[in-house]
Amino acid sequence: MTDSKRGGDFRRVGETDIMQRLLKAVHERQAADAAEAAKKEMESSRVMTRDERRIVEAAVLVREEEPSAEELAFMARELVQCTLPHSDPGQVPFWSRRNGNFMLSMQSGVDPLKNRLIGYPYGSIPRLLLFFLTSEALRKGDRRIVLGASYNEFLRQVGYSVHTGGGKRGDATRVKQQATRLFNTRISFIYGEPEGHQPEQQRPAIQHAARHMNVATNVLFWWDTKKPDQLGLWENSIELSEEFFKAITAAPVPLDTRALKALKRSPLALDLYAWSTHKALAVHRKGKKQFVPWRYLAAQFGSDYKNHLDFKRKALVTLKRIQQVYPGLKLQVATGGVIVLPESRPSVGSKPSVRQLEPRK
Repeated sequence: MTDSKRGGDFRRVGETDIMQRLLKAVHERQAADAAEAAKKEMESSRVMTRDERRIVEAAVLVREEEPSAEELAFMARELVQCTLPHSDPGQVPFWSRRNGNFMLSMQSGVDPLKNRLIGYPYGSIPRLLLFFLTSEALRKGDRRIVLGASYNEFLRQVGYSVHTGGGKRGDATRVKQQATRLFNTRISFIYGEPEGHQPEQQRPAIQHAARHMNVATNVLFWWDTKKPDQLGLWENSIELSEEFFKAITAAPVPLDTRALKALKRSPLALDLYAWSTHKALAVHRKGKKQFVPWRYLAAQFGSDYKNHLDFKRKALVTLKRIQQVYPGLKLQVATGGVIVLPESRPSVGSKPSVRQLEPRK
């Protein structure tokens, strides 16, 4: 009896142990399923990043209505064909980028107090500064451009904010550094085939044409970045050189500032947006699609990438973002490149004349 009872006890203990293990396994499986479901729910309803939210908001505005005269921006055609560096070239004697028979070359200004180059403008900020300068030059028809009553006002016009902090990575500091670099740069627009590109008997009589110009002849930049709302005792302004003024206002490409501000964190996005609206206009006028190889685009915009395939991966993601704020851009990805379709429209519906532009209030 005792043994039987003990055996029965052993059986009951064993059964209880098995049941507990089964229940534990069920609970663990349920917990795993619940965790997976929660993860999927979180991924589907995650909070958008600031950049994503900026693009979505701009996409809504762009689809609702055409940009107003004040929301128009412009960039010189040459600076759409060849663009500024994406990253800092460093202390090099000159920097250049080629697109076919056109080359953009830059020389840095010199800081005599430190006995070194001031540095080259690079990244998104000088691009937005050039959009601003070109637009203001067209609106006012004057080489002298007033930058704003306060530094905060200037930052707002360019598309940045003082609310990012006053440190080295804050917008206030970075904009001033890049503005100093840009305003002291000497730029050259050079036309001509590379040496030895054509057989001698096929070379034209004139093989080379160049336009060398300083960006500015006078710069008055008195602001204290630590006091961005303070009104200056003197007016802050820049006077563009005569040659640079003529160059950037001769054949500007019109763009939408709402799209520019949404894409401002990426110099590649700004470059491809300006390029695509310029290319879309040309393709639409001809009524024929155009194939553009990735290697050509990489040479034009992607010198900071390892190779054209690395550039392609980044460009595909960037072009999808651009299409959100530029719904008129119709593309087709093909082997070795991208096709701009004739159904594309420029980002600004009709090319505005200078008379349509309104001075900023």
